[in-house]
Amino acid sequence: MKTANNKKLMVGGLMMVIMTAAGFSMANENLRTEKDALMKTFPNLKMDGFRESPLKGLYEITAGDQVFYFSPEGYLFFGELWTKDGKNLTAEMREKVATERINSLPLDKALKVGNGPKKVIEFTDPDCPYCRKVDGYLAKRTDVTRYIYFVPLRRIHPDAEKKARYILSQSDRNKAFHDVFTGQLDGKPISIAEDAQQQQLEEMEKIAAGIGIRGTPALWIEGAHVNGADIQLISRLLDEGKEVSKPQSH
Repeated sequence: MKTANNKKLMVGGLMMVIMTAAGFSMANENLRTEKDALMKTFPNLKMDGFRESPLKGLYEITAGDQVFYFSPEGYLFFGELWTKDGKNLTAEMREKVATERINSLPLDKALKVGNGPKKVIEFTDPDCPYCRKVDGYLAKRTDVTRYIYFVPLRRIHPDAEKKARYILSQSDRNKAFHDVFTGQLDGKPISIAEDAQQQQLEEMEKIAAGIGIRGTPALWIEGAHVNGADIQLISRLLDEGKEVSKPQSH
């Protein structure tokens, strides 16, 4: 009797595996079909990813830092998907894509500050008050290594670009970084060559644009994203490794 029951269980389990595999195969085939339809309709479209979206009948496309949608009827949709609970699904996907790209960032292009065991990646503006608030906290910690990319927001901080290039052009960059971010150079003339470190700054800004940085500060702490000067969250991630969300940026 036990043998018969065992055989039934084995057969039932095998059928479930076969049905599941068939389901996955059909889903993949449908995805390929819709992707082919997309490329026929928009042959010049460059994309990094194509998948089903949370909304049935729409497919999600990722391209660089952009997330948009395709309808099998032949339309592209640029906008945000929101749930009834107020969750922005498009923003969540953008953040997920950015976090994945963080792992392949060229850290040799960043300004390195500190030698601690915990890695912090920062996108910052020398004149952003929230960035300075973050620096004031991180500068007191000895357990972090900071990889800093400058993203001067020129329209609201007209001196930020020159300050970033000043830091990058100094022989002691860490001291220059400290002097700028503690306000010691505010309101003072900064004497540097017109094109000093322009190429390195442009490389930093290109890296930031590639992962969709639109405001500062933006940080990744041991792989977890912090958008803004949320000192409590930063402290928690460094001390406990737990992620929460989501504050101010400027």
